[in-house]
Amino acid sequence: MARHVARPDPRAHWILLVLGLLVLLGALSLNGLATNVGGGSGPSAANAQSGVPEQITGGGPVLRLDGPTPVARRLPSRTVALTFDDGPDPRWTPQILDVLRRHHAHATFFVVGSRVDAHPELVRRILAEGHEIGSHTFTHADLGSVPAWRATAELSWTRNAIAGVTGRQVTLLRLPYSSTTASLTGPQYRALRAAAGSGHVAVLADRDARDWERPGVPAIVRAATPQGGAGAVVLMHDGGGDRSQTVAALEQLLSRLGRDGYRFTTVSEGIAAPASMLPAGDGARLSGTVLRWAQTGAGWLGSAMNLLLGVALVLGVARLLVQVCCAQLHVRRVRRPRRRRPEVTAPVSVIVPAYNEAANIAATVRSLVASAYPALEVIVVDDGSSDGTADIVERMGLRGVRVIRQANAGKPAALNTGIRAARAGLLVLVDGDTVFQPDTVYRLVQGFADPTVGAISGNTKVANRRGLLGRWQHLEYVIGFNLDRRMYDVLECMPTIPGAIGAFRREVLFAVGGVPADTLAEDTDLTMKVLRAGWRVVYEEGAIAWTEAPSSLRQLWRQRYRWCYGTMQAMWKHRHALGEPGAGGKLGRRGLPYLTVFQLVLPLAAPAVDVFAVYGLLFLPWSSLVLAWVGLLLLQGFTAAYALRLDRERYGPLWALPFQQLVYRQMMYLVVVQSVVTAVVGNRLRWQRMARTGEAAALVGAGPVR
Repeated sequence: MARHVARPDPRAHWILLVLGLLVLLGALSLNGLATNVGGGSGPSAANAQSGVPEQITGGGPVLRLDGPTPVARRLPSRTVALTFDDGPDPRWTPQILDVLRRHHAHATFFVVGSRVDAHPELVRRILAEGHEIGSHTFTHADLGSVPAWRATAELSWTRNAIAGVTGRQVTLLRLPYSSTTASLTGPQYRALRAAAGSGHVAVLADRDARDWERPGVPAIVRAATPQGGAGAVVLMHDGGGDRSQTVAALEQLLSRLGRDGYRFTTVSEGIAAPASMLPAGDGARLSGTVLRWAQTGAGWLGSAMNLLLGVALVLGVARLLVQVCCAQLHVRRVRRPRRRRPEVTAPVSVIVPAYNEAANIAATVRSLVASAYPALEVIVVDDGSSDGTADIVERMGLRGVRVIRQANAGKPAALNTGIRAARAGLLVLVDGDTVFQPDTVYRLVQGFADPTVGAISGNTKVANRRGLLGRWQHLEYVIGFNLDRRMYDVLECMPTIPGAIGAFRREVLFAVGGVPADTLAEDTDLTMKVLRAGWRVVYEEGAIAWTEAPSSLRQLWRQRYRWCYGTMQAMWKHRHALGEPGAGGKLGRRGLPYLTVFQLVLPLAAPAVDVFAVYGLLFLPWSSLVLAWVGLLLLQGFTAAYALRLDRERYGPLWALPFQQLVYRQMMYLVVVQSVVTAVVGNRLRWQRMARTGEAAALVGAGPVR
């Protein structure tokens, strides 16, 4: 007895997908926080707010705020503690360190945690050369305006980042956008009080050089020079922008003050306080190391996403250019006067496989019988219908229409039954929900005047396009299906003749073994077999067939799931066409790569692109996002308008295009995800039939739906 092998639950991949996208968003957000770091000092004293004790605003720049009474300390006379914010920076920090080393001066560097992780070697050099390190938050965030949890995280991440790189725990803290004690704001003071609870000692400044404004070297030197021999904590910057003026001003400042008898030291040494950097625990070191790895990985991921977007954009534009060029060639080839070929009037057999098509079968058969073609027979193969489909056709009593009944065996079997029963040498295969125009059959078979043509694709149009979902599918058919078919025709690699309308030589179908039944996309599988047999497959835009598209998202999902899964099956089945000569090789080296890139790879990457868009809303300028979105929409609008013009359709449905990006596009790429997962886990997808509403039947006698 065979053992039942349990297969993975395919629904679990949705959980994994959501978790993966959340992880991606988290990683991109970390990268956004780490890379979108600003710089600069705080407001002037005139902008200080209430809520700051007078002993702070009028006291020294080094603040102990962990006790009931604030303590402010100053540096002694002729003592300068040079401090540098916003680093480390790979360009400017080494230059500043070189200047300090030449003058045998020490300083205090208030580092940004994310930049510590990005440039750990600079932090180690700062310590190795005898300087002091303090915290300047992880992302240069204004702690006076962020939520308490964010402020706590900023300080904790910075401490851990420094611990992971140096093995030391820092206690000194300077708030971003802070300056002198006189300019301290109420929110900043409250943020410093909260930070004191985790052991931080606040350091402001006596002299703010405001070098980040780049006022010129003389102005920086004047602003940084203490008056009357007083000691001072001097605020400068080694990161956050162009610091060439800071480097030059530092050289002059050290020389001038050195001649005046000043000594240059760190903040802690200047106030004779114990060392501010203590050995870090193992937990802090490990957390810092993990954080650095995470930030590095997030940076790589951000770069990869930028590359992915760039590649996708280039491919999208290249695809559009190829489509437009091929469409123009196709139009010129169709309209170009050429040597008159004989008119094709050979008998045609139209085969209609039908399973529970009671809603549309009468309209389908009536439209076929009304065809303006001299020799036509219609064969309806009822594949075990339970809704009286065959009875409806028989009661019509139309001349030239035959009904064949068989037990339910699937669409391929029904088609093969009709092929065997057909009397004509030219066969037209039609879905049971499709309505032809009077000239459709005639236009469709004229391509057979070329003896190298083995099959011809018609032009499928959506009949029920009045609702929003119908308009979306109408645009998709015109843009994606028919524009692609013109390209395939020019490149001679047509991968699919739609089941709704296709013509074949009977001898070709017998040569390839009939309609295959081992994939769910039998139309794609059959077309690829015809190409690999050495025949040409062409597109006839004037042979129009109106078909009923799914009228609900559920039905649309089931249809596209089957199409996508079946197309993947057919692509895998015919993968050996890559190395074949002739028509098969054109399919393998043109059609299959195109399908792989634009129907599998890019749709699989689309969820990540949408996550990147959410990331952009959080971290990128909205003006850039709006410009990019409008540009993409205009490109899609141009493509849609061009395709509608080629198909002689009205431009009215274009208004639905922006909304298509919000629902329809996401649904289509999720279909691809579901199909790939189904194939990977080895589950077998069953045939899923769409419920018919009979809307296609309304076309008979009513003309095309616009």
